[in-house]
Amino acid sequence: MAAINLRHHRLRLCSEHLVAWTPKQVARAIVKYRMFAPTDRVLVAVSGGKDSLTLWDVLLHLGYQADGVYINLGIGPAGGYSDLSQAKVEAFAAAHPEARLTVVDLARQYGATVPELVKERRGRHPCSVCGLVKRHIMNRLARESGYAAIATGHNLDDEVAVLFQNTLRWNISYMARQGPVLPEGPGFARKVKPLIRIRERESAAYALVRGIDYIYDECPHAEGAATLFYKEIINQLEARSPGMKESFYLSFLEQRARYDLFRQERQELAMHPCERCGQPTTAPSICAFCRLWLSSAERRRLRDIGQEFP
Repeated sequence: MAAINLRHHRLRLCSEHLVAWTPKQVARAIVKYRMFAPTDRVLVAVSGGKDSLTLWDVLLHLGYQADGVYINLGIGPAGGYSDLSQAKVEAFAAAHPEARLTVVDLARQYGATVPELVKERRGRHPCSVCGLVKRHIMNRLARESGYAAIATGHNLDDEVAVLFQNTLRWNISYMARQGPVLPEGPGFARKVKPLIRIRERESAAYALVRGIDYIYDECPHAEGAATLFYKEIINQLEARSPGMKESFYLSFLEQRARYDLFRQERQELAMHPCERCGQPTTAPSICAFCRLWLSSAERRRLRDIGQEFP
């Protein structure tokens, strides 16, 4: 009995074949885009959702030394969204003793949650603060612990929606950086997206068949996000033209490589170490992450000497 119908591949897969097919697709992406080597240590960014836990499960199934990191951002009350997500991740890790899990509690280790930071820094969108916090912490952990790459659970639907949005706006700087691999640089760990050949529904089906318990709810702050709107549009196009998602995204990657598009935008910016944390930044002295934790008085003092803050 078929567990999933893949119209774009003209495939109907039973549970057994889905569990075999999914790792093969991930392995193809890893090899094709040279994400990391078989002996490399990989840090998987896990959120408790289907995609990141599916990715972690697949990488372990393929034999990679894949450890997880969960960042508790303090979203929701005690026992709410972040705590429930952490419980799902910890349960997965407990069932896979060969993998190591690192949990970073933002409030405990840095002094504030994302909602508290957003409230203090009026005008900052929660998703903006969340992304900044996660990128900083994951990069620090990967560099300090010697991981070859940070792997995230972005699937094909995620990548197509972002590319569609950036193309409509001709946001060249973002289009230049979008891809399966963001290479390492001075002070920056390599970032990879091994699920780019896997659709959202395929990831969910894999998690269901494998018995992976994940959090079903979206982050409360994601409601009304533009990416969700673009996914709806793309799904309508896909329903009329199966395979459109792969064609749009993979053709973009092929043409960018063939014609060396956005070469100027991909050039490295001048970086120097942040005076507080030592991570690379383009800011005059203090990186964007460290600025989040400055008091009002500190912010006023630095503004007085010519430093601007978001």
